[in-house]
Amino acid sequence: MIDDEMHPPAPDYHARPDGLRLAYRYRDGTGPVIVFLPGYMSDMEGSKAIALDQWAATTGQAMLRLDYAGCGASEGRFTDGTLESWRDDARLLIDRFAPGEVVLVGSSMGGWIALLLARDLGSRVKALIGIAAAPDFTEWGFSDEQKAVIQSEGQLVEPTEYGDNPYVTTLAFWESGQAHLLLDRPLDIQCPIRLLQGQRDPDVPWPTALAIADKAGSADIQTIFVKDGDHRLSRPQDIALLLGTVAALP
Repeated sequence: MIDDEMHPPAPDYHARPDGLRLAYRYRDGTGPVIVFLPGYMSDMEGSKAIALDQWAATTGQAMLRLDYAGCGASEGRFTDGTLESWRDDARLLIDRFAPGEVVLVGSSMGGWIALLLARDLGSRVKALIGIAAAPDFTEWGFSDEQKAVIQSEGQLVEPTEYGDNPYVTTLAFWESGQAHLLLDRPLDIQCPIRLLQGQRDPDVPWPTALAIADKAGSADIQTIFVKDGDHRLSRPQDIALLLGTVAALP
């Protein structure tokens, strides 16, 4: 007997204007549509995305999961992706399958993309949840030595504890990130914002959540710190916190 959680059905696909097909999973239901935005080198089959999708199924909430080009089940090469192109991938699928109101849930880099989209989508965004949101990590997430390697060699390749494949940062991605920095100016986002952040996160310093809260224009912002939480925030208690946070949105 096949375990559906270990072998999920094939995703659906939607073609970009250039013909490259993006993988997605849309669950019909009531709005606003919850949109899960994965992190760097991640995809829509992670534990947080699946738990949120199961919650949506139980509550009858509409939900959209997606893979950026070159990630997960989507076509393309990972090393061709940039922050801007992945933002545009998400926007394409949102406009096609969730053209009305949305709740954006972004994990790590997905939190950066969620902030960019929330700024652009305006009143369509009813709420935003960041899980270890990492805006501007091309600015603060690399040492001078690492930046020098990116500039001189065109990419930085490092081992990572989050998977079997090495962590690759291309010059194109780094330059795209630098072109879309957010925390150096006021951020015109007016929807409710919830920021979940582990204080033992080795990748995103926990004051990043405070910086987001400081720059965003919304009057309804809550930062929720998990004292022993890591970067993934995927333990059962962390996922329960995420689901409770979504359920409690105004």
